[in-house]
Amino acid sequence: MSVSRSPQRGRSGRSGPATIAKIAKEAGVSAPTVSKVLNGRADVAPHTRARVEALIRQHGYQRRGNARANPSPMLDLIFHELDSAWAVEVIKGVTRVAHDEGLNVVLSESAGSTTPGQSWVDGVFARRPTGVILVLSDLSPAQRTQLTTRNIPFVVVDPAGDPGEDVPSIGSANWSGGVAATRHLIELGHRRIGVIAGPPTMMCSRARLDGYRAAMETAGLSVDPALIRSGNFHVEGGYDNGMALLRLPEPPTAIFAGSDLQALGLYEAARARGVRIPGQLSVVGYDDLPVAVWAGPPLTTIRQPLIEMAEAAARLVVSISRGERPANLRIDLATSLVVRQSTAPVR
Repeated sequence: MSVSRSPQRGRSGRSGPATIAKIAKEAGVSAPTVSKVLNGRADVAPHTRARVEALIRQHGYQRRGNARANPSPMLDLIFHELDSAWAVEVIKGVTRVAHDEGLNVVLSESAGSTTPGQSWVDGVFARRPTGVILVLSDLSPAQRTQLTTRNIPFVVVDPAGDPGEDVPSIGSANWSGGVAATRHLIELGHRRIGVIAGPPTMMCSRARLDGYRAAMETAGLSVDPALIRSGNFHVEGGYDNGMALLRLPEPPTAIFAGSDLQALGLYEAARARGVRIPGQLSVVGYDDLPVAVWAGPPLTTIRQPLIEMAEAAARLVVSISRGERPANLRIDLATSLVVRQSTAPVR
C-alpha cells in the first residue's frame, strides 16, 4: 500500500506524517531508542518504553511495508489454554501449513486469560515472526496497534469476542451446529432437552446456545431455564453440570454438550447416577475430537473442522505477510452432525 505524498495531520493534530525522528524528539529520546522499542529490544527502560509506545499510538505511526522485508521464518501461535485435545487439533493444522511454507511454530499460552500479557507482545516484537495466530483469544486495542505499527499480521481463530470488521478471523458455523444438535434430539422424540454450554463470555459458546434455543422454539418447545448450564468446555465442567442436571426432580432425557470434553464429563456423571446412555439419556457433543469415536458408547457430535480452520488461519496470515489483501476477513467453515451410538429415540 502506498503512502500519500500530500501533507497530512497525525492523530495528535500535528502536520506531516509521523516519523521515528518526530517521535524521538517529542519523547525526549534518541531515534535509535525509538527503533529499539519498535524492534522489541529489552534494553530500554520500562518508563521510556511506555512513553514511546504512547506516542506511537497517538501519532498513528506505522512502518512502511518494506520495513519487514526479512521477517523471521516462524509463526507465533498462542492459546488461552494449552491443555486439551482441542488444542492439539489446531496445532496440527497450523504446523502442516508452516511445514509447507518452510516456517517454524512458536507455541505460547496466556494461562487462561483471553488477552495475552505484555510480556508475550514484547516477545513477539523480539522474534519478528512472519505472523501471529491467536486461538480463542483477543488483543486489546493497544496490542492491536502495537502489532499493526510493526507490520506484524495477525489472525484470530474462534475469537472469544467480536473481533471487529477489520480483524482477520477464522471460525465455524456455531449457530448452525447448535441447531443441528438440538434438532437431531427433537427428531428422536426428546422434548426435555438440557444443554451444557461453554463460557458465556465466549462468542462461539453463545452462538451454540442460541442455536439450541432457535431449534427448540422452531419446534414449538419451551426452553426451561433449569435445563441450561454454563461450563468451561472441559471434562470437569461437563461432570459437575451433568450431575446438577441429572439430580433435577424431572431430569432431561437428552443433553447437548457444548464440547466433546464436556460430553465425556457428562458420561461420567451418568455412570455415577446409574443412568444408561443412550437407553435413558441421549448425549450430543461438539467438535468431533478423535476421542469421540472411542467413548463408550461412541459419541454423536457436531464436527467442527478444527484442523481445516487452523490451516485456513495459517494460510491467511502468510498471505497477508506477503502483502496480499484477502477477499474476506471473516471466514466461517461449515459444521456437520456425526451420528454415532450415544443418541436414541426417547422411551
